[in-house]
Amino acid sequence: MRWEGVHVAGTGVWLPGPVTARSAMDSGHYDPEQCAADDLLSVRVADEETAPPEMAVQAATTALKRSGLDAGDVELLVHTCIWFQGVDMWPAASYIAGHAVGAHVPAFGLRQECNAGLAAVELAARHLAGAGPTAAAVVTSADRFGEPLIRRWSSEPGFVYADGATALLLSRRGGFARLLSTATEADNSLEAVVRGSGFRPNPTSEPLDLAGRLGHYAQDAARLRGATERLSATVKRAVARALADADTDMESVARVVVPASGRSRMDWQVQTLFGIPLAKSSWDFARQAGHLGAGDQTAGFDHLVATGALRGGDKVLLVGGGSGFTCTCAVIELTDEPRYGTESTETPS
Repeated sequence: MRWEGVHVAGTGVWLPGPVTARSAMDSGHYDPEQCAADDLLSVRVADEETAPPEMAVQAATTALKRSGLDAGDVELLVHTCIWFQGVDMWPAASYIAGHAVGAHVPAFGLRQECNAGLAAVELAARHLAGAGPTAAAVVTSADRFGEPLIRRWSSEPGFVYADGATALLLSRRGGFARLLSTATEADNSLEAVVRGSGFRPNPTSEPLDLAGRLGHYAQDAARLRGATERLSATVKRAVARALADADTDMESVARVVVPASGRSRMDWQVQTLFGIPLAKSSWDFARQAGHLGAGDQTAGFDHLVATGALRGGDKVLLVGGGSGFTCTCAVIELTDEPRYGTESTETPS
């Protein structure tokens, strides 16, 4: 979908300190062969006292401060996550909105696994498209993947789960970038890939074992090959629509931000799916941060902006993806160069 008059006014990221991949391997948490294949440098790990909604408040507050907008402009907050938010059956989005933008801002939670962040951006853009000239909306993500229910270094080979929060502020007033387009594609038959052997009557206290669920599906090699082909086709359709609606192409895009995986999966994403060099991707950030659940795209974009890797006129393609399978893509064009970098939302390492 093509967007007119929807701007990115600010971004914010809260990241805890890094734990090196080497130290995780030396301590026995990270398989040496998987560590070599992933080629990660570090992953962000928060302490147990820091709850995901508190992280999201910090990220949203930073995004609002950087934007220069008034909290009274915010008409909507959408919070995304893929894991426990600190309290069972509790509206984390309301807590985040109440502490970051206001007690009367409608706040909703969105769950569609790791695609939720970009899916929420598309939903927020739809809201702003019919809103007044001063309207704004905030999209946040936050997760903390605590032991023992998550074994961050081994729960899903090729992905190492990282703790942190992100926020992206969209506005009708203006900003340093324009949201040119978004596109979402889905293949709901692919939820079976990570469903496992069946349903359970109650939550389990066992550690998350996505590898085991995938192994159950992969018992039929032909079925797994077919699923991989359908997943690839879904991503390619979303990318093609987003680029076409933005009147651009892959060659004209300055950088591509993709889900933060290890090196082998990253190579498959950027080279096999998109045919671009690794240097054009978000690998340089991903290998220092790890997989932030629904927040990879906003965090990767924030990193590009904060480090001065982008200039006015540059276009960035953000690519999401979440088991189910859904893929949302967005094309953003910088119209200005924000003065990021004078503040930090990272905790000391």
